[in-house]
Order: sequence, then structure tokens, then C-alpha cells
Amino acid sequence: MFEGQPKGLYALALANTGERFGYYTMLAVFALFLRANFGLSAEAASYIYGAFLMTVYFFPLFGGMLADKFGFGKMVTTGIIVMFAGYLLLSVPLGGDTVALAVMIASLLLIGFGTGLFKGNLQVMVGNLYDDPRYSVKRDSGFSLFYMAINIGAMFAPTMAVKIKEYAEVSLGYSSNDAYHFSFAVACASLILSMVIYYVCRGMFKHAEGAGRAVSKEGETTVEELSPAETKQRIVALCLVFAVVIFFWMAFHQNGLTLTFFADEFTATTSEGVQAMAFDVWNLVLVIFIVYGGFSLFQSKTSKAKGISAAVIVVAVGILVWKYQQLAGTVNVSAPIYQQFNPFYVIALTPVFMAIFGALAAKGKEPSTPRKIAYGMVIAASAFALLVFFSLGLPAPATEAGPDGKPVAVHVADVTPNLLIGTYLILTFAELFISPMGISFVTKIAPPKYKGMMMGGWFVATALGNQLVTVGGLLWGPVALWVCWAVFMTVCIVAAIFMFAMMKRLEKVC
Repeated sequence: MFEGQPKGLYALALANTGERFGYYTMLAVFALFLRANFGLSAEAASYIYGAFLMTVYFFPLFGGMLADKFGFGKMVTTGIIVMFAGYLLLSVPLGGDTVALAVMIASLLLIGFGTGLFKGNLQVMVGNLYDDPRYSVKRDSGFSLFYMAINIGAMFAPTMAVKIKEYAEVSLGYSSNDAYHFSFAVACASLILSMVIYYVCRGMFKHAEGAGRAVSKEGETTVEELSPAETKQRIVALCLVFAVVIFFWMAFHQNGLTLTFFADEFTATTSEGVQAMAFDVWNLVLVIFIVYGGFSLFQSKTSKAKGISAAVIVVAVGILVWKYQQLAGTVNVSAPIYQQFNPFYVIALTPVFMAIFGALAAKGKEPSTPRKIAYGMVIAASAFALLVFFSLGLPAPATEAGPDGKPVAVHVADVTPNLLIGTYLILTFAELFISPMGISFVTKIAPPKYKGMMMGGWFVATALGNQLVTVGGLLWGPVALWVCWAVFMTVCIVAAIFMFAMMKRLEKVC
């Protein structure tokens, strides 16, 4: 699984892991912070949440254009600095008045612009590593590994967000609202780590920092020329894919909005037994060790490696059994913690997906990237179908006046946590069919002179989808809960049908 990949992949993945850890720590509590600190309704909070996500994924278009001219490495470095300034500003507790709101918006713009310079261009650099013929056949698997690595940061982020907030409240005596800013400060530290990793390991990928270039086997840089007709064909194909992924991200990124509201207002706040163990991130880490140990056990070529793999599995299982025996009573479950399940599933399932697609490729039956994306949309629709079914009969969301007169969400039901845990599992299946495959498709199909801009186009599609996340906030309350989920189910189905209709045209450029 890890063999035959360029060394620069792991360095760039680690640099991105640090940045993503800070971003998702902030995002895990951001929607709840907006409502608690500023007394915003679900609708108003969704506008700000959606607009922020849109900036994060829209600015890569401009970042890509700048990188096509000035180089990807320069834009990545500048992006880290700008993001740091934004997170630093967001970390300052200023209260909940108009000035505080204005400062927060300014910080979000800095974070969005900095991410635009950093995120897409770093991924183009990953793609550039695979322009070398020695690694070209490993492109899809390489992006799967890259995607898995950055989700390591995302997996720990919700736990960090909750724990650091609790520490600020209990140990440092900060108010509930001010304590949120400590979660935001984590992003500052993580960006410093990303910068250190990037420059310490730069020698592994420096050849991929240039603009509009492909790396040859001999390490030289060249510019690939395409005819105007072929360039147009590729750009049209990419735009068709972009149109579909808009609606995936619209549905998927409900994880930070309506799915978090659902966890906060409709899902049981305590858990016990085996289910309770799922809310301890270290237990999830042990499960990951078991999964990877299992793959290593069967794939290792020496008895020593097999023995080490077996030992890792035995130790991990033993620790889990011991921890289960230590359980007593119930554990409290905070709404943001559910966001750890998606990155956990990404990390745990990536080797499974790679093994399946590798086996299909060996038989000449691996689906094309556009077909994988279409399958992913169908899977995403099934996740929301599950929510529709189990939301039938549930009451509508409700609010009441808090001590300061601001509206506060009311906990109205105790649905089993297994519903959200299962929903995140299905959505992660969909994500693994769409996101890493889509990014790989862009770096492979994009005309070399427009790689940065086309990767920016992928993020613009993501940005538009993130802006449409707001639809969830608009539906939260005015309509029956099952109707809210049905809207996203329908959107995913329609997008899948469109993708299948365009399949012949898309597969021509693969």
C-alpha cells in the first residue's frame, strides 16, 4: 500500500495534516459558538457558517491563478502566514457585541484567503510528483494516502476542541463563550507545525513547486503542449464533474451544521457499554492499529514483519478489552464529538478501498474516476434516506429564551447515537468515492498550464456547495425534520443521474 510512492507525498501530507487539524478543531465548535456567543438563530448561524466555508473553498481559484504565474511553493508559504494571522485574531475573546462580530468576520476572511493560497496549491504539488513516469500509475492510490493522512488531524480535532474548551472553563475559569476561543487558538499552533514540516522536508518535493510544469523521469521540468481542441475537451469534462460535486458538498458538509444541530438537540447526551467506547478517540486509534495490522499481516513478505503485525493486533485488542472492563456507568457525549467519526472512517477504510480497487485494476475491471464519483452520489443519497426513515415522527426543532434573553436551542429527543455513527459511516463511503478520486482526476486531466486554476475550479465547486449548506439552516425548524433530510437525499440522486448521463463524454478524457 505504501510501496512505490514518492517521498515527497508523505512530507506534503504531514504539512497538510497540521493545517487540517487546526481547521477542523475550529470548525467542530464554530456553529455552536455562533449561536452561543452572538445569540444567533440557526438560520443566521447557517448564513455565516456557509459563507465562511464558501470563502475557504472559493479563494483557491485565485490562489491557483497566482500559483500558475508565480509558483505553487510561494503561494503555500504565503497562505500559511495569512491563515495564522486570521486564527490569531479569532483566538482573542472580545465578547458578543457588534465590534466582536466585525472582528470575527475579518478573521474569517483572512483564514479563507490564506487557505485559498495554501490548500489547492499543495494538492497540485502532490499531483506534480506523479507526473514523473516512475510514479504515474500510483496517482489514485497516492491521493488516497494523502487524503487519509490529512484526516488524521481531522479525527483528533473534535476531541481537542471539546477538551480545550472544558479546560478553559473548569481549570482557568473562563466563561462558556470565551472558552471557545481556546479551541480556535489550537489552529495557530498547528500552523507553526505545518510550516516547520514543510521547510524541513522541502528537499523531497522542491522540484514540484514550479508553475505549469511536469516532472520528467530524469527530474527535468517541461511544459506539456495540448491542442486547443484537447484543452477545451478536458476543461469541459472537468466542469461537468465540478457541477456534480457542488451538490455532494452541499449535502456532506451538513456535518458541521444540521448534523451537529441534530446531535445537540435530538441525540442522547449519554452513552454506555461498547457504544460509549466509540466516543473515546484513543479507542478509535486502537481500531485503526488493528485494521492496518491486519493488512500488514497478510501483505508482509517476511515472518518477522508478520510477527510484528500479529503482536500489534493482539496488544490493541487486549487494551480495548481492558478498557471495556473498566467502564462504569455512562459517559457524557458532546455534540461536536460526532465529527470525529468521519475522519476515523476515512483512515480505517482507505486501505480497504485501495485493496478493492487494486484487485479490480489487476483484473481490468476498476471503474473510471467519473463512474466512482457517480457511485459516490448514490451512496450519499442512501445516508440521507436513513435519516429520513428514522426522523419520521420526531418533533420539530425548538428554541427558548436563555438567561440573557437570547434564543437557546432545546434538547427535544434522545435518539440513539448509533444513527449518527451509521450515517457518518455511509457518508464516508461516499466521500472516498468522490473526494480523493476527484482531486486525482483534476491533477491528471487538467491542462498543465492551467493546473492551478483547474484545481481552483474544484474548490470553487466545493465553495458553491458549502454556500448551499445554508439550505440546511433555512430548513431547520420551518419544515418537518424528515423533509430536511429528504431535500439532500433528492439532490444527491439527481446529481448521480446527471453524472451517469454524461459518463461517455467524461470517460473519453480518462
